[in-house]
Amino acid sequence: MAQYTRIEVANLMQNTGLVPLFYHHDVEVSKKVLKACYDGGARLLEFTSRGDFAYEIFAELNKYALSELPGMVLGVGSITDAAAASLYMQLGANFIVTPVFREDIAIVCNRRKVLWSPGCATLTEIARAEELGCEIVKLFPGDAYSPSYVKAIKGPCPWTSIMPTGGVAPTEESLKSWFDVGVTCVGIGSKLIAKNDQGHFDYAEIERLTALSIAYIKRIKKN
Repeated sequence: MAQYTRIEVANLMQNTGLVPLFYHHDVEVSKKVLKACYDGGARLLEFTSRGDFAYEIFAELNKYALSELPGMVLGVGSITDAAAASLYMQLGANFIVTPVFREDIAIVCNRRKVLWSPGCATLTEIARAEELGCEIVKLFPGDAYSPSYVKAIKGPCPWTSIMPTGGVAPTEESLKSWFDVGVTCVGIGSKLIAKNDQGHFDYAEIERLTALSIAYIKRIKKN
């Protein structure tokens, strides 16, 4: 079961500002990516459920985090139905992220007091998600929108917490454009989880970009 409540996870998302996300079919490779993010200062990671037997990879990854990476909070993304959400919560997922808004996922996550972040775009979707207990809405796909869209949402709904995913880069310019309009945190995938010229994960670069992104976010928030 989850080791952190949804409020604890929401606070960590807000305080850290960064949620790295990735998927890989190999457990050992996944551990190295997770460790690189952790060494870079990340304390949240979204493992995207996008391959066959992904739940088996997550189970081992979460055991590794619990034993070797104190304070690391693992969640699962790309969840599209309540059954999958329930399966991952049985394996210890501390938060559930979805590309779509579904009430059945809200119900099973709320039952266990696990944070769920649904992919929403319109104010109507966002309002309904919040009525069902959503703490942080995922703006997805983020690259289809812009910081100005977040600004427009926050105008009539300043209480809404937003996490854009997609369209965010680990650069000061990109992060500033999103945090200046009031996002709570950002999700970054392939632009953060770097690969080398041979197509293999570059663990040193992942650690560097993670640390740099967190430093940028901290400075942007302070100003």
